[in-house]
Amino acid sequence: MMMILEAKNPHFLLQSTKPPNDKTHSNKHKRKSIPSVTVCQCLLRNSDAGKLVHEFDPKVPVEKAVTPPSSWYTDPSFFQEELERVFYRGWQAVGCIEHIKDPGDFFTGRLGDVEFLICRDEKGNIRAFHNVCRHHASLLVSSGTAHKASCFVCPYHAWTYGLDGQLLKATRITGIQNFNVKDFGLVPIKVATWGPFVLLNLDKEISWHEADINTVASEWLGSCSEILSTNGVDSSLSYVCRREYTIECNWKVFCDNYLDGGYHVPYAHKGLASGLQLQSYSTKMYEKVSIQSCEGGSMDRKDDYDRLGSKALYAFIYPNFMINRYGPWMDTNLVLPLGPRKCQVVFDYFLEASLKDDKAFIEKSLEDSEQVQIEDIVLCEGVQRGLESPAYTTGRYAPTVEKAMHHFHSLLHYNLTND
Repeated sequence: MMMILEAKNPHFLLQSTKPPNDKTHSNKHKRKSIPSVTVCQCLLRNSDAGKLVHEFDPKVPVEKAVTPPSSWYTDPSFFQEELERVFYRGWQAVGCIEHIKDPGDFFTGRLGDVEFLICRDEKGNIRAFHNVCRHHASLLVSSGTAHKASCFVCPYHAWTYGLDGQLLKATRITGIQNFNVKDFGLVPIKVATWGPFVLLNLDKEISWHEADINTVASEWLGSCSEILSTNGVDSSLSYVCRREYTIECNWKVFCDNYLDGGYHVPYAHKGLASGLQLQSYSTKMYEKVSIQSCEGGSMDRKDDYDRLGSKALYAFIYPNFMINRYGPWMDTNLVLPLGPRKCQVVFDYFLEASLKDDKAFIEKSLEDSEQVQIEDIVLCEGVQRGLESPAYTTGRYAPTVEKAMHHFHSLLHYNLTND
């Protein structure tokens, strides 16, 4: 039976942690029917991916360091290595508790090749499963958020599963032998929550009973859990809406853009820059989190609208989750890798309860956020095209502002080189 860890309040006593040790997945046995040339090509790709990792040295201080090579952002074998060693291990933010508030609520998603389904069962427990029917591998339910069901019925042959993942009905199997219904429930995934967020852990090497709620928080946020919760990242905010963008760039390009310490803001986001005191910009690094902060333009709302308030806080949680807290607003950015040169960015918006009915304020805030996102899409897609050009291999860091980016690249290197 799968256990659920759910935290109603994200205040935990934590100890600092290093990035977790990962276990290398063993190579799959090769079938004789695969042509030998294909096997050789696969081995070559794996070898090349390992070689590319070592073209970046995290031990070189940021003042002297060069950035990872462009191949980190373009090579298909490197992308597959990232999925295995970064996204399929450790805790990953995948959604919001808002979407599974009541029994029967569920949402689905995809992380790399993993199709997942998260629901709240009849007893109020949060459960997560691979969104794959055990009969002939059809996706069990369609993609999306904010769905409701009393059970899950496969659209292919109508095999039916309960909210607890148990197989309830297998159609037209008269005469089948050596079949135990208990062996054909949905495949579970480890799930937990922190504040308003839902987390998954796809690591097969970690048995579920080894984790407790403090361990989950410690592994995901390290020593800055309390910092985030005391800066307004909690469950008291009202959920507003979700917006999704598909961008023609590697997922790391979007993260790099976020982590440049406000470097690009005065040049690319003039509207946003006008509401921030960029000279006050600061960055602090923690185990697997970096927090950028900046003073806003005012202490109080101006007239009828002040989205940014007196201070902006931007938290990056390795590898692909961002929390932006400013004024009465919070939004999160979840960057999902779709391929070497494509990603999806999912924005979820939250608002202090006192303004949840202020439609004009919400509309203007979403409009301003949309403008910033459009500007960032143009930047990120332009960077991706530049990375694919023969004119570029590596770059340099601006030491005073891009320390968080260097920290991100160093964490990636750690995951990709440690078993």
